[in-house]
Amino acid sequence: MYRYLGELLASRLAAGAVLAGAEPGGTAAAAGGAATAWSGGRCPRRHYCEAAKKEDNPNFFKMVEGFFDRGASIVEDKLVEGLRTRESMEDRRHRVRGILRIIKPCNHVLSVSFPIKRDNGEWEVIEGYRAQHSQHRTPCKGAFLRSVCTGAFLESYNGIRYSLDVSVDEVKALASLMTYKCAVVDVPFGGAKAGVKINPKNYTDNELEKITRRFTMELAKKGFIGPGVDVPAPDMSTGEREMSWIADTYASTIGHYDINAHACVTGKPISQGGIHGRISATGRGLFHGIENFINEASYMSILGMTPGFGDKTFAVQGFGNVGLHSMRYLHRFGAKCVAVGEFNGSIWNPDGIDPKELEDYKLQHGTIMGFPKAQTLEGSILEIDCDILIPAASEKQLTKANAHKVKAKIIAEGANGPTTPEADKIFLERNIMVIPDLYLNAGGVTVSYFEWLKNLNHVSYGRLTFKYERDSNYHLLMSVQESLERKFGKHGGTIPVVPTAEFQDRISGASEKDIVHSGLAYTMERSARQIMRTAMKYNLGLDLRTAAYVNAIEKVFKVYNEAGLTFT
Repeated sequence: MYRYLGELLASRLAAGAVLAGAEPGGTAAAAGGAATAWSGGRCPRRHYCEAAKKEDNPNFFKMVEGFFDRGASIVEDKLVEGLRTRESMEDRRHRVRGILRIIKPCNHVLSVSFPIKRDNGEWEVIEGYRAQHSQHRTPCKGAFLRSVCTGAFLESYNGIRYSLDVSVDEVKALASLMTYKCAVVDVPFGGAKAGVKINPKNYTDNELEKITRRFTMELAKKGFIGPGVDVPAPDMSTGEREMSWIADTYASTIGHYDINAHACVTGKPISQGGIHGRISATGRGLFHGIENFINEASYMSILGMTPGFGDKTFAVQGFGNVGLHSMRYLHRFGAKCVAVGEFNGSIWNPDGIDPKELEDYKLQHGTIMGFPKAQTLEGSILEIDCDILIPAASEKQLTKANAHKVKAKIIAEGANGPTTPEADKIFLERNIMVIPDLYLNAGGVTVSYFEWLKNLNHVSYGRLTFKYERDSNYHLLMSVQESLERKFGKHGGTIPVVPTAEFQDRISGASEKDIVHSGLAYTMERSARQIMRTAMKYNLGLDLRTAAYVNAIEKVFKVYNEAGLTFT
């Protein structure tokens, strides 16, 4: 059954889609050193972010700050009105602007350099970074980055990154995005991010282990890792193996006497305290995020589409962890994948591509190119004719240069920052729905939160209640059967009580994976409802990104305001 928010939402969405942000006076000056970002002063309302420079390749951190500015300019008056203090209206506004200034920058950035001895006897100096954007909630949470930089784009989700493209600005941008992401889905973490500046394809497994363990020690020496301080997770070209090395290094050294030491990192193997469902979490969360909006009749009517996945086509840019699992779930629920792209090329088939067959082919051949049940796509996968476009690669893929050529009606941001402000403006003008990254790819950090809680509790989900729930369900069936026999007798033999297929699947109680999947689905649904209500409240039309930022800002602001500002 499809949901419908009501005629009010539909009418406001229609109005927002027509206006597309072209309110008079909504443009900030960009030249002559004029302030283009929210800086504590009053900014006119805009339906897209104009705080970043009007260039086709804006600085990633400035891009995120620009989106923050947009949300802050909209919500400032409400925050002032919501303060319940004895202060004058002027002092209240000073307080609000001050806290917004506190939220925006990165609190700490650590840059490290350390030597390693290569297997061939040579010595090399490795550079790494860790940015902590906010400690309004602790621990900080963010990924550990490592990726291969050999093409136009890379598959991405929040974690520690190993990449030749890693820079201070990149980790600051991703750390700030993580703060807002956690707030949107009500995960009580501050935002952080880490990166190591290497191409992992140029190193042996032994060398990668050396780098990972040494980087962990560098973070530990400066207090940038710990169960209650800062908890990394996997990202580009890192996974369970690297997270296991980090956990073992921390637990064997600085965390030797800490019973919660293995909670210093998430995304670990199950044997090291990991959780079932973590690997697919970001892709599964992306599916649930799309599901919540595509089943909303109000939004689909604005886009001229019918609710549900049944007749929808989609294309995925990036066939890594996020792209693969989102493709699996969308395919399972009836949508048809018509194109898949990677750094070395794209393939397409208008009749659909099976995710399992493509995964098996890539595992065997190391590439999706040459897949026998698809053709090589000439041109950009971002411009292919489909209903849903999923950029699950790297940042700044959708720009002013190609936004006019996008044919999809829904853009589901599986990567971090795939859309520039200028492209975002064009999509609003073209009545294209962009489901933003800070909501849509939050599945990974949500399940990381579940893993962190599991590590602190030292017991897997469902272990204490599994048998009790199973016995209770069987007793319930027996009670129903006995009641029917007492009422109608046993003249024809016992009255069978046969559970439905759905109940039979659940009769044995919820496993850890069941609990994780249920918690993730609930988190994504609740957050989607909040975004929809905010979009309606502020008459934002299809500007879901700004609605998500408004929600994040309100929640982070509330923590700072109610906790009080120490030593000021």
